[in-house]
Amino acid sequence: MTAFRAGVTRGLGLLMIVGSVALATGCVLVFAKWLPADVARYEDYRAAQRCPAGSTPDAWWEDCLRTIELTIVDTVVKGGGRSSEYRATVDSTRFQGELDFGDPGPLLDTLQAGDQAIGTVWRGDVVTLTKDGVRQKTSDEPRHEPQMIAAAGAGLGLLAVLGLVFGTARLLAPRHSGPFTWSGSGRGLLVTCLAATFGVGLPAVWLGISWQLVAPMIVAVVLGAGTFLLGGSRGSAVTCRSLSFGAGSGSNGWLGDRSSSVTNHGRD
Repeated sequence: MTAFRAGVTRGLGLLMIVGSVALATGCVLVFAKWLPADVARYEDYRAAQRCPAGSTPDAWWEDCLRTIELTIVDTVVKGGGRSSEYRATVDSTRFQGELDFGDPGPLLDTLQAGDQAIGTVWRGDVVTLTKDGVRQKTSDEPRHEPQMIAAAGAGLGLLAVLGLVFGTARLLAPRHSGPFTWSGSGRGLLVTCLAATFGVGLPAVWLGISWQLVAPMIVAVVLGAGTFLLGGSRGSAVTCRSLSFGAGSGSNGWLGDRSSSVTNHGRD
């Protein structure tokens, strides 16, 4: 490796370290801010009571649950994977705007323009829509899904560790990074981190696994995969060096035997 390429490698290592600091900051913010705020918001929503009957709201933002009458202006029900769209445009004396939904039913796909529905408002958001006893949650209703937030935080933290380790290896030993290269173990570890983040986080949401267990499970998966990948990379490197040495020794031995044969023939 030339001095120029070594400098480029060191520069990439420095960038990786800077990136790892940004990822670590994101990890801290997830666990220190986003996750606690999401859990607290859901708990507050569960504990919210109906607003007193006959009370007049002083402001749109209230901690109690208030029901209002809404007129359906228009609905959009469009499936199709990532481009799916489920939305209702509503109007009332207190609220005019669009309500987003995660699914077309059980209520949204039955609504027509001009229908009257009842909206439940909490802290300025319409969280549910009801008509003729059929109720559907909007996308603004708080949900108890902290598992994916914890998974995101764990993923960011592990990516930060990878960036720090691989960046330090490139910075301190640009010519001899060992297994800490993209082709050596970096690609496998990156894929493992992403796969573990979603492969553990999503099932944890579906199965109702405690969010406190999500991060340790992801770390365990990545550590196991990292041990295997790093061990395999070192083994491959040792095998390659052994084969190269053996080939060289075999060549020298053949030449030595050939030279001896020529010499002996000359003496004869």
